[in-house]
Amino acid sequence: MSFEHLQADVVRLLEHWDAPTAELNDVREEYLAHLAVHPDAVSRDGVSDHLTCGGFVFDPRLEHVALIMHRKARLWLQPGGHFESDDAGVIDAAVREVREETGLPVDVANAMIVDLHHHQLSAAFGRCTSHRDVRVAIVLDEPAECVVSEESDAAAWWPVDAIPQPTDPDLPATVLRIRDLLARRAGRPSAPAAAPSRS
Repeated sequence: MSFEHLQADVVRLLEHWDAPTAELNDVREEYLAHLAVHPDAVSRDGVSDHLTCGGFVFDPRLEHVALIMHRKARLWLQPGGHFESDDAGVIDAAVREVREETGLPVDVANAMIVDLHHHQLSAAFGRCTSHRDVRVAIVLDEPAECVVSEESDAAAWWPVDAIPQPTDPDLPATVLRIRDLLARRAGRPSAPAAAPSRS
């Protein structure tokens, strides 16, 4: 199984990605430097500090974000995971993970890279010592219900300004930043959040 096409795709995407903040641009450069030294970093069987993918899925009004209760981390997080050799590309991998973990009808055409996040892992993750997450954002065309998968204990929509606990400390601010980015691109203000649906 070869991951060379994924390594080439992530390098291409990162080289052309216009990071929204100086901090994220620094992370982008760190990822590229890491990939130059460890081209196998797109595979879970490569270096233990490797790349993963994730997706922030928003409802059509940008009021809610879909999160899962991660079985290993025991945190509410965005869906995501490792690359597979048959993924056509980085964004395809993120979309696949979202579909698998939430059952939501997401599409590659509606996805774009919005965030990078390098984080250390606990012993529960085995040989993986840290993940360099490449994160996309997707806005659904129509409302849809989340479906719990084998890899999570729960999947639900949550108001973008009321992220549940426990979660990663960075996640609430990240969700709001991405929501605001999507709202600006759509040429509309962010709508006030409503009560969460746990379906």
